Amino acid sequence: MAKIDDSRPFQAVNIAVLTISDSRSLEDDKSGRTLQTLIEADGHKVVRREILRDEQTAIEAKLRALAADPEVDVVISTGGTGVTGRDVTPEAFAAVIEKEIRGFGELFRWISFQKVGTSTIQSRAVGGVADGTYLFALPGSPSACKDGWQEILRYQLDIRHRPCNLAELMPRLKEHLDAAE
Repeated sequence: MAKIDDSRPFQAVNIAVLTISDSRSLEDDKSGRTLQTLIEADGHKVVRREILRDEQTAIEAKLRALAADPEVDVVISTGGTGVTGRDVTPEAFAAVIEKEIRGFGELFRWISFQKVGTSTIQSRAVGGVADGTYLFALPGSPSACKDGWQEILRYQLDIRHRPCNLAELMPRLKEHLDAAE
């Protein structure tokens, strides 16, 4: 049974929050603010929060820079995961991700289906690993951010979560690079 093991000490994770939008600013970015509030309420640290336009090359460059930043353990984006012409977040993530975490998108859509029904097929939420950093892309609504954080990421980024979690794997995410040296 999945649970939090309180006998283990909590370890905060450093997270960058990116909002992908052509129309938002930090002042009116409800989704990014929602993520930041939830992340910090659970004891983790938001080390960056930025707005990026829906431009694939810019998103790719930012993801690579954040993945290479030793202060960032996880990047969570919100927005740009739909199916319209300007929605290019999943394509940018695919260009950067070294290992996809397929279960993240599948689980997100299963959770979303219970709330929005078949409209969940419009979500192209994705997760993966690049340069030893976790990357997750959520849809651009505050409710999608709540679902992604409260139902999945808060547990997988908590080292106390049992039977297993993504946080405990962080020290091993670059072992393939170490072996190549």
